[in-house]
Amino acid sequence: MMQADHVAAIALGLGALALLLIAGVLLARLAAARRSERTLAHALDERALQSAALAAASATARGTDAVPNAAARTTKAEHATGIKALVERFAHTGIRWLDTPFGRQLVADEDRRLLEQCGFVDTRTRGLFLIARVGLAAVLPLLAGTLAGGHVDGKRYVALVICAMIVGFMLPKFFIQRRAGARRRGVIEELPMLVDLLRLLQGVGLSLDQSLQVMVSDFRGVLPVLSSELEIAQRQFAAGRTREQSLQRLASSYDNEDMRAIVRLLVQVDRHGGAVQEPLKQFGDRLRETRRSMLRERVGRLAVKMTGVMILTLLPALLIVTAGPGVLAVTHSLNSMRR
Repeated sequence: MMQADHVAAIALGLGALALLLIAGVLLARLAAARRSERTLAHALDERALQSAALAAASATARGTDAVPNAAARTTKAEHATGIKALVERFAHTGIRWLDTPFGRQLVADEDRRLLEQCGFVDTRTRGLFLIARVGLAAVLPLLAGTLAGGHVDGKRYVALVICAMIVGFMLPKFFIQRRAGARRRGVIEELPMLVDLLRLLQGVGLSLDQSLQVMVSDFRGVLPVLSSELEIAQRQFAAGRTREQSLQRLASSYDNEDMRAIVRLLVQVDRHGGAVQEPLKQFGDRLRETRRSMLRERVGRLAVKMTGVMILTLLPALLIVTAGPGVLAVTHSLNSMRR
């Protein structure tokens, strides 16, 4: 029993030491960020004072009172600039840690793929994801330990701190998993509309690049997921990549065979040209038929689920209505016979 207590105390001490080290690093980063923020704020204050003085002079000359409004706008701009500078500093810190062994463990290949499915393709968001994991894994145990300090002790306290650390570490991943799942479902729902719009735009004589640009700019409300993905592909194509390279991420990220087929068709049209209205029409019909079968399957599963609900809710009421008068008559007959 004493050895177990010693082991628990040593584990708690090591965990506290690790948390203190992580907190020290984060506090040092925060202190550096605050120093930079103060320096930037001081420079902005000086510039704001100069601007306010010039505005006051011009207001005096013109007889206006625009100085308070300008000062308020300057203060809001300073706060926004300070927050943005702090976020950017966190992002740069996370980017520096990404290629280290520690960073590759925190942001694994699965996490990077989930971030791509969420539409976060740049290294800045990966750095912020890493910082969010480290920060929550350090803050939640401290918060849980502080709140449960006078109520839980011993092994339960150690277990609570460890559970809080695990939850803080996994919380950002849970968030991106939900967002990635929602975007995958959005891709499945938007594919028939994408094929129909592409066939319509190709039929009126637009090129492939013009068709994609029209879908990105004018049909964002109809295709919220695919329009953002096509916008990323268009930016990569404008930056110098080929059409196949720019659409490769769209084909591989969502693990959807229909999406791969559309990407292969777009690459073929861009490379060789040709009429695509009829292949797109056949492909759209096949997508709609697949969606009808999926809806039928979903309705069938829903009917099975509703059977259990009806048994639990309607069957007792039905038995009471149908068998209730007979049971009451038999009860009254038995009571009269006893008398």
